[in-house]
Amino acid sequence: MPAAPEVPVVFESVQPLLEEHAELERRLADPAVHADAALARSLGRRYAELGAVVDAHGTWRAALDDAGAARELAAEDAAFAAELPALERAADEAAERLRRLLLPRDPDDSRDVILEIKAGEGGEESALFAGDLLRMYLRYAERRGWATELLDATGSDLGGYKDVSVAVKARGATPEGVWSRLKYEGGVHRVQRVPVTESAGRVHTSAVGVLVVPEAEEVEVQVDPNDLRVDVFRSSGPGGQSVNTTDSAVRITHLPTGIVVSCQNEKSQLQNREQALRILRARLHAAAQEAADAEASAARRSQVRTVDRSERIRTYNFGENRIADHRTGFKAYNLDTVLDGDLDPVIQSAVDADEAAQLAAAGAPA
Repeated sequence: MPAAPEVPVVFESVQPLLEEHAELERRLADPAVHADAALARSLGRRYAELGAVVDAHGTWRAALDDAGAARELAAEDAAFAAELPALERAADEAAERLRRLLLPRDPDDSRDVILEIKAGEGGEESALFAGDLLRMYLRYAERRGWATELLDATGSDLGGYKDVSVAVKARGATPEGVWSRLKYEGGVHRVQRVPVTESAGRVHTSAVGVLVVPEAEEVEVQVDPNDLRVDVFRSSGPGGQSVNTTDSAVRITHLPTGIVVSCQNEKSQLQNREQALRILRARLHAAAQEAADAEASAARRSQVRTVDRSERIRTYNFGENRIADHRTGFKAYNLDTVLDGDLDPVIQSAVDADEAAQLAAAGAPA
């Protein structure tokens, strides 16, 4: 009888995850757990995340058993010998999928995010492109079934955005949260096109900064009111034109860290304060992760801090209908469809590059 194939050492880590999944299933069946909404959401996210590992492990074991049975019978039956190569390939593919799922995960992958877009070099043209990027992310969220919520926006004279913040949320617990995809969007996005303000038809280069942070639950990040300086002021629209006759806009400064968040989108001072606190909690959570985890810190440092072209991650060339990601080498000539929300291939190139780097670091073939 042929020897059974050796189980990869990395797969020894599966059993504790299978046991954790079973325990989470038991806990989530307890009505008392759902009395605490935050706890139920946290357990639900982890259960969905582990569900992908459980499914992949089951598929791998079944494929391994099928290949093993065919291998045993191949000497006596030519039909099994003919099927064996395909069954072995299926087992190898299932093993590769499981191996990737067992790579160390970003602890924030299942979280929702707050995405901020800020105009930079290029004046009005940069603000207009910030509006294009906002629409791209809103359309992408729509394609993936995510919900979006505009938190704050400062418009420009020609209808773009000087800065805009939006929350992006998955609908229900999923193994692949919003952060697992949008975390790769942080950085400087460069646009090359003829601006609407250009009368001579010359191509200009402008830059827009994108910052993505995972959203934190209120119970996870406690903000001491004594650490806050809250200023209120009158909201204003493009060009300084007043859009509100009361001091409803809010600026919150977190004194220990120096983080400043402003919100003026809502007419109510209370609502603007709550939106600003949401953004502040998300930034504090990201800062805590940076301090606690060197790898996470390196990843987040790659995101934009100043809108400087030298930090660009992607270029959008309208004349050539081309999009290019400078980190992964991805290039495509379908910029129009990407800006309409077809962003998955671009993001997947970053996901694949990330996984390949982790597999190489772990000594496994990419």
